[in-house]
Amino acid sequence: MTWSMKQAPEPATTPTLMLGGVSVYQGWLPAEAQAAMLAELREVARAAPPFSPDTPYGRKMSVRMTSAGACGWYSDRRGYRYADTHPSGVAWPPVPPSVLAVWRALAAPHRDPDCCLINFYGEGARMGMHQDRDEADFSWPVLSISLGDDALFRVGGTTRGGKTQSLWLASGDVVVIGGAARLAYHGVDRIRFGSSRLLANGGRINVTARVVT
Repeated sequence: MTWSMKQAPEPATTPTLMLGGVSVYQGWLPAEAQAAMLAELREVARAAPPFSPDTPYGRKMSVRMTSAGACGWYSDRRGYRYADTHPSGVAWPPVPPSVLAVWRALAAPHRDPDCCLINFYGEGARMGMHQDRDEADFSWPVLSISLGDDALFRVGGTTRGGKTQSLWLASGDVVVIGGAARLAYHGVDRIRFGSSRLLANGGRINVTARVVT
């Protein structure tokens, strides 16, 4: 039977902690919900296979990614942007229902995201400090869901450099970057490869949902 949020007690909508203005909901998704979401993400990956994009500087990103929704995030030598189709030319599949359920509970109940970006971190993968600023309206938050291996998440201010704070995110943790922290620099320094049993061969999946237009 497919897991439903209605089968579990109502999850807390108050953050467990704040990290530099970023809301962190530790353990928000129970194990059954994580497994159900993983199954839906695998369907997305079958329709739109993950790829490793180039940065504008000509280097391959260490994560593999794909997207779902009306548009998908993309990068090459021309820069960072959203694209209407997968690099193969196929349309992005719909945002998985499990991701929409988390978005509606913690981010925006009356406006669904345009893009669900799915990043896979294998052993040694990381994500440098960056801002999510390719969207048209920064009043909408960015929702981030962690699945699989632990990740060392780092948050700074809205300008590059300066003091940062770090926290290990575990499978089932949810982060909301919004309000005054919407343009905070953030990244993943490393993962604890093999720290979770969710993915049979190890690794971490990070799901981010955002309003683009």
